[in-house]
Amino acid sequence: MIAKKRNYNKKNTVKNNSMQNTSTKQKAYFGLTLMTIIIGLSFIFVKIGLKYASALDLLAHRFTFGAISIGFLWMFRVLKFSPLNWAKAKSLLLLSLLYPFLFFAFQTFGLEYSTVSEAGIIFATVPIITLIVAGIFLKEKTNLLQKLGIVLSVLGVLYIVYRTGNYSENTSLKGVILLLLSVFSLVAYYALGKKISLQFSTLEITVWMTLLAFIVFNSWSIIYHLQNNTISTFFDPLIHPEFIWAILYLGILSSVLTSFLTNFALSKIPASQIAVFNNLSPIITIIGGVIILGETLQHYQIIGGILVIIGVSITQISKHKNLFSTKKQ
Repeated sequence: MIAKKRNYNKKNTVKNNSMQNTSTKQKAYFGLTLMTIIIGLSFIFVKIGLKYASALDLLAHRFTFGAISIGFLWMFRVLKFSPLNWAKAKSLLLLSLLYPFLFFAFQTFGLEYSTVSEAGIIFATVPIITLIVAGIFLKEKTNLLQKLGIVLSVLGVLYIVYRTGNYSENTSLKGVILLLLSVFSLVAYYALGKKISLQFSTLEITVWMTLLAFIVFNSWSIIYHLQNNTISTFFDPLIHPEFIWAILYLGILSSVLTSFLTNFALSKIPASQIAVFNNLSPIITIIGGVIILGETLQHYQIIGGILVIIGVSITQISKHKNLFSTKKQ
Protein backbone atom coordinates (compact mmCIF):
# COMPACT_ATOMS: atom_id res chain seq x y z
CA MET A 1 0.00 0.00 0.00
CA ILE A 2 2.80 2.39 0.95
CA ALA A 3 4.74 1.44 -2.20
CA LYS A 4 1.73 2.21 -4.40
CA LYS A 5 1.31 5.58 -2.72
CA ARG A 6 4.98 6.43 -3.32
CA ASN A 7 4.73 5.48 -7.01
CA TYR A 8 1.59 7.60 -7.33
CA ASN A 9 3.36 10.59 -5.76
CA LYS A 10 6.38 10.14 -8.05
CA LYS A 11 4.14 10.04 -11.12
CA ASN A 12 2.37 13.22 -10.00
CA THR A 13 5.72 14.94 -9.36
CA VAL A 14 7.04 13.99 -12.81
CA LYS A 15 3.78 15.10 -14.43
CA ASN A 16 3.84 18.46 -12.62
CA ASN A 17 7.50 19.05 -13.53
CA SER A 18 6.75 18.24 -17.15
CA MET A 19 3.84 20.69 -17.21
CA GLN A 20 6.00 23.39 -15.61
CA ASN A 21 8.79 22.83 -18.15
CA THR A 22 6.31 23.04 -21.01
CA SER A 23 4.85 26.27 -19.63
CA THR A 24 8.34 27.77 -19.16
CA LYS A 25 9.36 26.87 -22.72
CA GLN A 26 6.17 28.39 -24.08
CA LYS A 27 7.04 31.65 -22.26
CA ALA A 28 10.57 31.48 -23.69
CA TYR A 29 9.26 31.04 -27.24
CA PHE A 30 6.79 33.88 -26.74
CA GLY A 31 9.68 36.06 -25.52
CA LEU A 32 11.75 35.10 -28.56
CA THR A 33 8.90 35.97 -30.90
CA LEU A 34 8.50 39.35 -29.21
CA MET A 35 12.28 39.96 -29.37
CA THR A 36 12.36 39.12 -33.08
CA ILE A 37 9.58 41.61 -33.82
CA ILE A 38 11.21 44.35 -31.70
CA ILE A 39 14.60 43.98 -33.41
CA GLY A 40 13.05 43.75 -36.87
CA LEU A 41 11.07 46.97 -36.38
CA SER A 42 13.94 48.88 -34.73
CA PHE A 43 15.27 49.99 -38.15
CA ILE A 44 11.93 51.65 -38.83
CA PHE A 45 12.09 53.65 -35.60
CA VAL A 46 15.66 54.72 -36.41
CA LYS A 47 14.37 56.03 -39.73
CA ILE A 48 11.52 57.87 -37.96
CA GLY A 49 13.96 59.40 -35.46
CA LEU A 50 16.19 60.62 -38.28
CA LYS A 51 13.35 62.82 -39.54
CA TYR A 52 13.80 65.03 -36.47
CA ALA A 53 17.45 64.63 -35.43
CA SER A 54 20.87 64.03 -36.90
CA ALA A 55 22.31 60.54 -36.64
CA LEU A 56 24.65 61.63 -33.84
CA ASP A 57 21.89 63.29 -31.79
CA LEU A 58 19.62 60.27 -32.29
CA LEU A 59 22.33 57.98 -30.90
CA ALA A 60 22.80 60.27 -27.89
CA HIS A 61 19.08 60.44 -27.09
CA ARG A 62 18.61 56.71 -27.70
CA PHE A 63 21.18 55.69 -25.12
CA THR A 64 20.05 58.41 -22.71
CA PHE A 65 16.63 56.77 -22.51
CA GLY A 66 18.29 53.35 -22.29
CA ALA A 67 20.44 54.52 -19.37
CA ILE A 68 17.42 56.07 -17.63
CA SER A 69 15.49 52.81 -17.89
CA ILE A 70 18.44 50.90 -16.41
CA GLY A 71 18.59 53.47 -13.60
CA PHE A 72 14.91 52.90 -12.76
CA LEU A 73 15.36 49.12 -12.78
CA TRP A 74 18.36 49.45 -10.48
CA MET A 75 16.52 51.81 -8.09
CA PHE A 76 13.66 49.36 -7.70
CA ARG A 77 16.13 46.45 -7.31
CA VAL A 78 14.81 44.70 -10.42
CA LEU A 79 18.32 44.84 -11.86
CA LYS A 80 21.41 43.77 -9.96
CA PHE A 81 24.99 43.66 -11.22
CA SER A 82 28.42 43.49 -9.65
CA PRO A 83 30.68 46.58 -9.35
CA LEU A 84 32.97 47.27 -12.30
CA ASN A 85 36.71 47.10 -11.67
CA TRP A 86 39.49 48.24 -14.02
CA ALA A 87 40.35 44.70 -15.16
CA LYS A 88 36.78 44.15 -16.31
CA ALA A 89 36.47 47.69 -17.66
CA LYS A 90 39.34 47.16 -20.11
CA SER A 91 37.61 44.12 -21.61
CA LEU A 92 34.27 45.93 -21.84
CA LEU A 93 35.85 48.99 -23.47
CA LEU A 94 37.38 46.76 -26.14
CA LEU A 95 34.04 45.10 -26.81
CA SER A 96 32.22 48.43 -26.69
CA LEU A 97 34.39 49.81 -29.49
CA LEU A 98 32.74 47.28 -31.80
CA TYR A 99 29.33 47.14 -30.12
CA PRO A 100 27.56 49.44 -29.52
CA PHE A 101 29.87 52.27 -30.73
CA LEU A 102 30.82 51.24 -34.28
CA PHE A 103 27.78 49.01 -34.83
CA PHE A 104 25.13 51.62 -34.00
CA ALA A 105 27.13 54.51 -35.48
CA PHE A 106 27.50 52.78 -38.87
CA GLN A 107 23.89 51.54 -38.73
CA THR A 108 22.36 54.92 -37.90
CA PHE A 109 24.49 56.94 -40.33
CA GLY A 110 23.90 54.25 -42.97
CA LEU A 111 20.12 54.56 -42.64
CA GLU A 112 20.45 58.26 -43.51
CA TYR A 113 21.47 57.18 -47.01
CA SER A 114 19.44 53.99 -47.53
CA THR A 115 16.00 52.50 -47.06
CA VAL A 116 14.86 50.30 -44.18
CA SER A 117 14.07 47.48 -46.61
CA GLU A 118 17.58 47.54 -48.02
CA ALA A 119 19.03 47.57 -44.49
CA GLY A 120 16.99 44.45 -43.71
CA ILE A 121 18.44 42.65 -46.72
CA ILE A 122 22.01 43.61 -45.81
CA PHE A 123 21.62 42.61 -42.15
CA ALA A 124 20.31 39.22 -43.25
CA THR A 125 23.93 38.45 -44.20
CA VAL A 126 25.11 38.40 -40.56
CA PRO A 127 25.09 34.53 -40.35
CA ILE A 128 26.96 34.33 -43.66
CA ILE A 129 29.67 36.83 -42.74
CA THR A 130 29.99 35.13 -39.35
CA LEU A 131 30.73 31.86 -41.12
CA ILE A 132 33.34 33.55 -43.34
CA VAL A 133 35.08 35.20 -40.37
CA ALA A 134 34.99 31.95 -38.36
CA GLY A 135 36.56 30.12 -41.29
CA ILE A 136 39.35 32.66 -41.75
CA PHE A 137 40.26 33.49 -38.15
CA LEU A 138 38.98 30.51 -36.16
CA LYS A 139 39.73 27.91 -38.85
CA GLU A 140 36.22 26.45 -38.56
CA LYS A 141 35.31 24.05 -41.35
CA THR A 142 32.28 24.51 -43.62
CA ASN A 143 30.61 21.90 -45.81
CA LEU A 144 29.79 22.20 -49.50
CA LEU A 145 26.20 23.33 -48.93
CA GLN A 146 27.36 26.07 -46.56
CA LYS A 147 29.88 27.26 -49.15
CA LEU A 148 27.07 27.39 -51.72
CA GLY A 149 24.93 29.41 -49.31
CA ILE A 150 27.80 31.83 -48.68
CA VAL A 151 28.36 32.34 -52.40
CA LEU A 152 24.65 32.98 -53.08
CA SER A 153 24.34 35.50 -50.24
CA VAL A 154 27.51 37.35 -51.21
CA LEU A 155 26.33 37.49 -54.82
CA GLY A 156 23.00 38.90 -53.63
CA VAL A 157 24.67 41.72 -51.69
CA LEU A 158 27.16 42.44 -54.49
CA TYR A 159 24.26 42.66 -56.95
CA ILE A 160 22.49 45.20 -54.73
CA VAL A 161 25.71 47.21 -54.31
CA TYR A 162 26.31 47.17 -58.08
CA ARG A 163 22.81 48.35 -58.97
CA THR A 164 22.40 50.83 -56.09
CA GLY A 165 22.33 54.49 -57.06
CA ASN A 166 21.09 53.92 -60.58
CA TYR A 167 17.52 52.98 -59.75
CA SER A 168 16.71 54.39 -56.31
CA GLU A 169 16.41 57.98 -55.13
CA ASN A 170 16.26 56.98 -51.45
CA THR A 171 19.50 55.08 -51.20
CA SER A 172 23.14 55.40 -52.21
CA LEU A 173 26.31 53.37 -52.34
CA LYS A 174 27.50 55.26 -49.25
CA GLY A 175 24.52 53.96 -47.27
CA VAL A 176 25.11 50.37 -48.38
CA ILE A 177 28.80 50.54 -47.43
CA LEU A 178 28.01 52.01 -44.00
CA LEU A 179 25.43 49.29 -43.34
CA LEU A 180 27.93 46.61 -44.39
CA LEU A 181 30.49 48.12 -42.00
CA SER A 182 27.84 47.89 -39.27
CA VAL A 183 27.38 44.20 -40.06
CA PHE A 184 31.15 43.59 -39.93
CA SER A 185 31.32 45.39 -36.57
CA LEU A 186 28.63 43.08 -35.19
CA VAL A 187 30.35 39.96 -36.51
CA ALA A 188 33.70 41.08 -35.08
CA TYR A 189 31.93 41.66 -31.75
CA TYR A 190 30.59 38.09 -31.83
CA ALA A 191 34.05 36.69 -32.56
CA LEU A 192 35.83 38.77 -29.92
CA GLY A 193 33.05 38.52 -27.36
CA LYS A 194 33.11 34.72 -27.40
CA LYS A 195 36.11 34.79 -25.06
CA ILE A 196 35.58 38.05 -23.18
CA SER A 197 31.92 37.31 -22.42
CA LEU A 198 33.00 34.44 -20.17
CA GLN A 199 33.85 37.08 -17.55
CA PHE A 200 30.33 38.55 -17.57
CA SER A 201 26.70 37.58 -17.89
CA THR A 202 24.96 38.71 -21.07
CA LEU A 203 22.78 41.05 -19.02
CA GLU A 204 25.82 42.53 -17.28
CA ILE A 205 27.45 43.24 -20.64
CA THR A 206 24.28 44.92 -21.91
CA VAL A 207 24.00 47.15 -18.83
CA TRP A 208 27.58 48.40 -18.85
CA MET A 209 27.69 48.84 -22.63
CA THR A 210 24.49 50.89 -22.54
CA LEU A 211 25.97 53.15 -19.86
CA LEU A 212 29.26 53.51 -21.76
CA ALA A 213 27.38 54.30 -24.99
CA PHE A 214 25.31 56.89 -23.10
CA ILE A 215 28.50 58.66 -21.97
CA VAL A 216 30.35 58.49 -25.31
CA PHE A 217 27.52 59.45 -27.70
CA ASN A 218 26.24 62.27 -25.47
CA SER A 219 29.77 63.66 -25.03
CA TRP A 220 30.43 63.45 -28.77
CA SER A 221 27.15 65.14 -29.66
CA ILE A 222 27.38 67.91 -27.04
CA ILE A 223 31.01 68.73 -27.94
CA TYR A 224 30.02 68.92 -31.62
CA HIS A 225 27.16 71.34 -30.83
CA LEU A 226 29.31 73.48 -28.54
CA GLN A 227 31.94 73.82 -31.26
CA ASN A 228 29.27 74.92 -33.75
CA ASN A 229 27.24 77.06 -31.31
CA THR A 230 24.15 74.92 -31.94
CA ILE A 231 23.60 73.40 -28.51
CA SER A 232 19.92 74.45 -28.52
CA THR A 233 19.26 72.18 -31.51
CA PHE A 234 20.36 69.19 -29.42
CA PHE A 235 17.08 69.42 -27.49
CA ASP A 236 14.80 70.46 -30.38
CA PRO A 237 13.76 66.91 -31.40
CA LEU A 238 12.40 66.27 -27.90
CA ILE A 239 9.38 68.52 -28.54
CA HIS A 240 8.08 66.11 -31.21
CA PRO A 241 5.88 63.26 -29.85
CA GLU A 242 6.81 60.98 -32.78
CA PHE A 243 10.50 61.37 -31.95
CA ILE A 244 9.86 60.63 -28.26
CA TRP A 245 8.05 57.41 -29.16
CA ALA A 246 10.89 56.44 -31.51
CA ILE A 247 13.66 56.82 -28.92
CA LEU A 248 11.53 55.22 -26.18
CA TYR A 249 11.24 52.21 -28.47
CA LEU A 250 14.94 52.21 -29.38
CA GLY A 251 16.28 52.97 -25.91
CA ILE A 252 14.04 50.77 -23.79
CA LEU A 253 12.51 48.03 -25.94
CA SER A 254 15.21 47.54 -28.57
CA SER A 255 18.16 47.87 -26.17
CA VAL A 256 17.13 46.80 -22.66
CA LEU A 257 14.04 44.58 -22.99
CA THR A 258 15.51 42.42 -25.76
CA SER A 259 18.51 41.60 -23.54
CA PHE A 260 16.16 40.34 -20.80
CA LEU A 261 14.22 38.23 -23.30
CA THR A 262 17.42 36.78 -24.77
CA ASN A 263 18.79 35.85 -21.35
CA PHE A 264 15.55 34.17 -20.33
CA ALA A 265 15.37 32.23 -23.61
CA LEU A 266 19.01 31.10 -23.39
CA SER A 267 18.33 29.57 -19.96
CA LYS A 268 15.35 27.56 -21.21
CA ILE A 269 15.90 26.47 -24.82
CA PRO A 270 18.89 25.57 -27.05
CA ALA A 271 20.89 28.44 -28.57
CA SER A 272 20.54 26.91 -32.05
CA GLN A 273 16.78 27.48 -31.91
CA ILE A 274 17.31 31.10 -30.86
CA ALA A 275 19.50 31.64 -33.94
CA VAL A 276 16.61 30.58 -36.17
CA PHE A 277 14.42 33.30 -34.64
CA ASN A 278 17.18 35.89 -35.16
CA ASN A 279 17.16 35.12 -38.87
CA LEU A 280 13.51 36.23 -39.08
CA SER A 281 14.24 39.82 -37.96
CA PRO A 282 15.47 41.05 -41.39
CA ILE A 283 12.26 39.75 -43.00
CA ILE A 284 10.19 41.75 -40.50
CA THR A 285 12.38 44.79 -41.26
CA ILE A 286 11.75 44.52 -45.00
CA ILE A 287 7.99 43.99 -44.60
CA GLY A 288 7.77 46.82 -42.05
CA GLY A 289 9.63 49.21 -44.34
CA VAL A 290 7.19 48.55 -47.17
CA ILE A 291 3.98 48.60 -45.08
CA ILE A 292 4.72 51.23 -42.39
CA LEU A 293 7.06 53.62 -44.23
CA GLY A 294 5.60 53.04 -47.68
CA GLU A 295 8.98 52.14 -49.18
CA THR A 296 9.13 50.59 -52.63
CA LEU A 297 11.32 47.57 -53.20
CA GLN A 298 13.24 47.94 -56.44
CA HIS A 299 13.52 44.92 -58.72
CA TYR A 300 17.26 44.61 -58.05
CA GLN A 301 16.63 44.64 -54.28
CA ILE A 302 14.07 41.85 -54.63
CA ILE A 303 16.47 39.73 -56.69
CA GLY A 304 19.37 40.38 -54.32
CA GLY A 305 17.16 39.78 -51.28
CA ILE A 306 15.97 36.43 -52.61
CA LEU A 307 19.59 35.34 -53.17
CA VAL A 308 20.52 36.42 -49.63
CA ILE A 309 17.56 34.64 -47.99
CA ILE A 310 18.15 31.44 -49.97
CA GLY A 311 21.84 31.54 -49.06
CA VAL A 312 21.15 32.08 -45.35
CA SER A 313 18.52 29.30 -45.35
CA ILE A 314 20.95 26.84 -46.96
CA THR A 315 23.72 27.59 -44.46
CA GLN A 316 21.36 27.36 -41.47
CA ILE A 317 19.81 24.06 -42.63
CA SER A 318 23.15 22.48 -43.55
CA LYS A 319 24.87 23.72 -40.38
CA HIS A 320 23.63 20.70 -38.45
CA LYS A 321 24.24 18.17 -41.23
CA ASN A 322 27.44 16.38 -42.25
CA LEU A 323 26.46 15.94 -45.90
CA PHE A 324 29.13 17.11 -48.33
CA SER A 325 31.38 17.90 -45.36
CA THR A 326 34.85 19.14 -46.24
CA LYS A 327 36.20 18.17 -42.84
CA LYS A 328 38.71 15.34 -43.06
CA GLN A 329 37.73 12.16 -41.31
